[in-house]
Amino acid sequence: MADEVGFATQQVHAGERLDGDAGARITPIHLTAGFVFDDFDQARDRFHGDVEGFTYTRLGNPTTAAVERKLAALEHGVDAIAVASGQAAVTVALLALLRAGDRILASRSIYEGSRGLFRENFANLGIGVDFVDDPHDLAEWRARIRPETRVLFGESIPNPKNDVLDISGVADVAHDHGLPLVVDSTLATPYLVRPIDFGADVVVHSTSKFLAGHGASLGGAVIDGGRLDWAARPELFPQLTSPSAGLGGRSYVERFGDRAYAEYARSVIASRFGPTLSPLHAFLLQQGIETLSLRIERHSENALQVARWLEEQPEVASVDYSGLESSPYHGLAKRYLPRGQGSVFGFTLTGGEPAARAVVDAVTLFSRMTHLGDVRSLILHPATTTHSLLTGDELRANGIHPGLLRLSIGIEDVDDLLRDLAQALAASRRARLEVA
Repeated sequence: MADEVGFATQQVHAGERLDGDAGARITPIHLTAGFVFDDFDQARDRFHGDVEGFTYTRLGNPTTAAVERKLAALEHGVDAIAVASGQAAVTVALLALLRAGDRILASRSIYEGSRGLFRENFANLGIGVDFVDDPHDLAEWRARIRPETRVLFGESIPNPKNDVLDISGVADVAHDHGLPLVVDSTLATPYLVRPIDFGADVVVHSTSKFLAGHGASLGGAVIDGGRLDWAARPELFPQLTSPSAGLGGRSYVERFGDRAYAEYARSVIASRFGPTLSPLHAFLLQQGIETLSLRIERHSENALQVARWLEEQPEVASVDYSGLESSPYHGLAKRYLPRGQGSVFGFTLTGGEPAARAVVDAVTLFSRMTHLGDVRSLILHPATTTHSLLTGDELRANGIHPGLLRLSIGIEDVDDLLRDLAQALAASRRARLEVA
């Protein structure tokens, strides 16, 4: 679909192909493990990739392919791979770039699941990780690159501190060394920012969050920007630039051009490790994307109002939301997120963990959940849940204080959300008086 059409038009129509003879307007759910071949030659040609078609749902499915085309269009990428979860998306995206002995250079401000994946699981595969202490210091990014570094990794809107990444700046550092930048853009979605437009090479999502939007399904996605010249330094990524027996002696770059990374990630990593997205969940994701812009506008509007209200409350020590003029990341937010700054952020209570406990236990409209990006508003205490495996020093270094609460603001009437928070803060005041 032409780039001239608006985002809302793209989210409804991009990637669509009318399916079959029945005239179904939306892509049906193809709940099938495999696909029948017309004859011997068609089976051979499909397995060799010489003709379009499907062989086995682990390798591709019409329902999944439709949402992959839509995601690629929305992110301005050349191809997309849908997988079973956001964690699977990060794993597939990076294992397509890394081998034993290689290293990741990552922002310190990332999702704890990704941090654990890098530190423990990837370490068991011989892959190392270095963390940039100040993700907004481009000189530190540059200084931390080693000869073994193969990829830079960050999040467009990090969780829970909302400290927006300077995508263009970090991309420039990566490209100066012939390396790709991979951006997890789960909390922004392509409606708020398209990282590829700012120099990122690969974008990953947990589609379970805002893209699907209703807390009903799991999924993940890897989107290939198709812009990095992998052959410029062929020694860095031999898996893409060296002859492959499976491609008749050609390399992935020679065979697939600007889609080389996506084809390798799909056929060698995703298909063999097998984090297959269910066609049912692909269908639910497709349905969610069709209303993405409408929901994200409301999410962001509500979040800004809640953040401004919290900033005025005496029980609140600080609010980590880049949409606030007081945020040190407000300038980056205006540059990268002019449509809105998302709806996941933290705020810290002056009363520490006891105050946080009182607020969490007192809310009635907010759901106490570890999920994000739901149409419902959610609340969680990171220090005792998502970040509980960090040491005290690591918690402090990451700004995760005992009184920090994380909110994922939904699409309810904002006055109702404010009333719920007001009565919860009142409960925390009563709790402090009882302790005193």
